[in-house]
Amino acid sequence: MATTPHTAEQQPKKKDRTHWLYIMVIVAVFAGAAIGLIAPNAGIALEPLGTAFVALIKMIIAPVIFCTIVLGVGSVAKAATVGKVGGIALVYFLIMATFALIIGLVVGNFIHPGEGLHLKPYEAAGGGDDEGGMVAFLMSLIPGDIPVLPTLVLALLVGFALQSMGKAGEPVLTGIKHIQAVVFKLMMMIMWAAPVGAFGAIAAVVGKTGWAAIGSMAILMGAFYLTCALFIVIVLGGMLKLVTGLNIFLLLKYLAREFLLIFSTSSSESALPRLIAKMEHAGVSKPVVGITVPTGYSFNLDGTAIYLTMASLFVSTAMGMPMSLGEQISLLVFMIIASKGAAGVTGAGLATLAAGLQSHRPELLDGMGVIVGIDKFMSECRALTNFTGNAVATLLIGKWTNEIDLDQARAALNGQSPFDELSLQPDAHGAPADGGESGPGEKVSTLS
Repeated sequence: MATTPHTAEQQPKKKDRTHWLYIMVIVAVFAGAAIGLIAPNAGIALEPLGTAFVALIKMIIAPVIFCTIVLGVGSVAKAATVGKVGGIALVYFLIMATFALIIGLVVGNFIHPGEGLHLKPYEAAGGGDDEGGMVAFLMSLIPGDIPVLPTLVLALLVGFALQSMGKAGEPVLTGIKHIQAVVFKLMMMIMWAAPVGAFGAIAAVVGKTGWAAIGSMAILMGAFYLTCALFIVIVLGGMLKLVTGLNIFLLLKYLAREFLLIFSTSSSESALPRLIAKMEHAGVSKPVVGITVPTGYSFNLDGTAIYLTMASLFVSTAMGMPMSLGEQISLLVFMIIASKGAAGVTGAGLATLAAGLQSHRPELLDGMGVIVGIDKFMSECRALTNFTGNAVATLLIGKWTNEIDLDQARAALNGQSPFDELSLQPDAHGAPADGGESGPGEKVSTLS
């Protein structure tokens, strides 16, 4: 009984912290843009703030990639052992992630975000000997980055080795989980410096290019939001209608409260318990929901996938170093692997983007400061798209495995079987109980 109030008290604190970080980044972006427009030279002088923040992100890339990939490989093995549901889910997630990454590349190549900015790497010596020496000294205090591709290969090998060890490898996986917790805590500490980094980066780029920078960032954000909206309505909505006959707009209305929660926290993790309860209320059997939703939160990140490729093309174009088709394809393959396992962690998307750029074109990392400034504006859209993708995936996999009561699903989405917002108890939410519909539930229960 004592743990329930404690948990209830902790959750609002977490929301408040995220909320304040979000507000601080917005204020910093507008302040930086104002300084860049009013006093361009002063804005350019603030560039080391953005450069230092990117250096901090680079410092943490390798530990993030190593921990998430090792644990991600373990999650794949775990999900695969639950039989047909886990296998179908993993194949579907892989296909959809690849498709979303391709969409991001296609849109990015079509609109050419960042064109005309001509960003240049920051050179500390450019501002005079004393200033250059001080900046160089401060930058030298930040540990250097570790090569990403060797880290990725090592993480995959360690993950597969731990898989083969079975029970003997579980203590090591537990230890890596604890290390990951420390790494993500460090990532969160770094993200609290995001307002300072965004302030310096935006001030510098606006100081150099004026309104062109603001226009380019607006184009990227607008294109990203439009792409995610079309992805949800056309791609996810089309598949949902074709496979189950359900309407995507009714599903969006059904999940409206969860969308508000995600929008306020910029993380789809905050709505995870509610999604599980609502999918069970919508007639999907408990074992299918229990397998698909948590696995999807690590492996089915459609919004993040679109963001990663569009942001990569934005940086390469803004730096005047466009990627060749071969580099784009290899970047896509890297992102498919590297984006797994870090869902819901503030800054993980930024770290994955930095890892992809560093592994293919390290010189492009110097242009990431601009992305830092507008990343928060796109985080809600990423989270909402990821969340919708997982809701649709649960309904689709329920249908493919014959583990969904479609009559209950229609009733839930139409409002004829209202969800009890107060109890959040799945057993009371209309799970199939009739004799004709209980068969699939019994069959799937052997998976858990």
